[in-house]
Amino acid sequence: MHHNQVTFEVQPGGSLQGEARVPGDKSISHRSIMLGSLAEGVTEVTGFLDAEDCLSTMKAFKAMGVKIEGPQAGKVTITGVGLHGLKAPLEPLYLGNSGTSMRLLSGLLAGQSFDVTLTGDESLSKRPMKRVTDPLRQMGASIETTDQGTSPLKVHGGAPLKGIHYEMPVASAQVKSCLLLAGLYADGTTAVHEPAPTRDHTERMLKGFGYPVNRLGETVSVQSGGTLKGCAIDVPSDISSAAFFMVGASIAKDADVTLRHVGMNPTRTGVIDILKLMGADIEIMNPHEVGGEPVADLRIKSAILKGIAIPEHLVPLAIDEFPVLFVAAACANGKTVLTGAEELRVKESDRIQVMADGLKILGVDAVPTPDGMVVNGGPLGMGVVESHGDHRIAMAFSIAGLRASGPITIHDCANVNTSFPTFVTLAQRLGLEVNVLGGES
Repeated sequence: MHHNQVTFEVQPGGSLQGEARVPGDKSISHRSIMLGSLAEGVTEVTGFLDAEDCLSTMKAFKAMGVKIEGPQAGKVTITGVGLHGLKAPLEPLYLGNSGTSMRLLSGLLAGQSFDVTLTGDESLSKRPMKRVTDPLRQMGASIETTDQGTSPLKVHGGAPLKGIHYEMPVASAQVKSCLLLAGLYADGTTAVHEPAPTRDHTERMLKGFGYPVNRLGETVSVQSGGTLKGCAIDVPSDISSAAFFMVGASIAKDADVTLRHVGMNPTRTGVIDILKLMGADIEIMNPHEVGGEPVADLRIKSAILKGIAIPEHLVPLAIDEFPVLFVAAACANGKTVLTGAEELRVKESDRIQVMADGLKILGVDAVPTPDGMVVNGGPLGMGVVESHGDHRIAMAFSIAGLRASGPITIHDCANVNTSFPTFVTLAQRLGLEVNVLGGES
C-alpha cells in the first residue's frame, strides 16, 4: 500500500466519554534507547512507545551492535555497550520519518570512531539539519549534508571534538540534546544556552543514568569522562498524544474523559496552560513522579472556549500541539492569535499553512501569518482535507469531526503510525466516529 492511500473518514458529532491511557512519550522512548545503548549494564524500559519513529531509533542501535529485546507489551531490555562500544553499521542508518532520531544521532555519532550515513523518508529528507550540523562542526565534527543543508548526513568518525558554549538562535530541544550527546565525547565543557525553555528529557535522563549535568539559569552543560549506568525507565504517556483528547473533550458536547499517567514535564505542559486560558475544564489529579519525570491523571469535561492571544512564552512549551490547538481555536468564541511560532513551518509539514488550508476548507476563517495564525472561531463545516503525510495534522482534523456539520475526509494518514499507532482504536472507544479506508491502519 502506498502511504497516501490511508484515508480517515470522520462522521460528524458524537462525544468523548470514559478513560484511557494514551501510548508512551515519544521523546522519552527515543532517549531511553539511545542512553540505554551507551550505558554499562542492562536498562529495562516499560511503557515504551511501539511506534515507527521509536522503532527507527531502535533499529539504528541494533545495526550498531547493541542487543535490544522487545518491545513486548511496552517492555524493552537493552544490554548497553558503554560510551565507546558501538560498532560501525554495515549500511546507512535509515530513520524513516523521525527528526528526533536524525538530529540526536548526529551528535552522538559525531564522537564515534567510525563513519556512518543517516538517511530518512521523503519528508525527513526535506527537514533542516544545518541547525545541528553547524554547531557540531564548531565542535570539530566532520559532517556532510546536501547543498540544501538536508539529509543524507554523512558523519565521519575519528574527529576529535572539543566543548563549545553555544547560544541557540531558536529554542530547540533537539539541537540542545544533539550537542549534549556530542558533549559526552568532547574535550572540556559543552554548554548550550536556550533563548526559551525547551523540553528537558535528555538532561533528566542523563541524571537518571548517573551522568552529571549542570544547569545555570538558561545554560545547561556537560563534561566528558563520565559513564552511564543501566537503570529502569517507566515511560509516562505522551502529553502530545493526550492533547488530541484534551481538545476533543473540551469541544464536544457532554464530554467527560480521564487520561491516565500523562507526562507532566513542566517543559511540555504549555497545551494545558493554553487550553485553561481559553476556558477549558481540566482537572489535574494524582500528581507524582516516576523516574525523575512528573506524571498525573487529567480529567477533561466539555467547556465553552473563548479566543485568546496565545502568550509567546508558552509557544515552545506547546510546539507540537498547535495543530489540534488550532482546532480548539476554530471552536472557540472570538479570535485566537498565535505569534512567535515560525518553527511550525519546518515540522513534518508546514503546519501553519497546512492547518490554515484545511480549516478554510471546513469554512473556518483562518489566516496564516509568517510566525503563526489568526483564527476566528465559528461553525465547522464538512469537506476533504490533506494532511500532507503529517501525523499531527491527520489526528487534529479527526478531532474536528466532533464539531463538524458533516463528514470530514482526511487524506495521507499512514504516518499516524509514527507517533500514535492506536489512535483510531482509542478514539473510537471514547466515542469519535472515525474509520480507516485503505492501507493498514
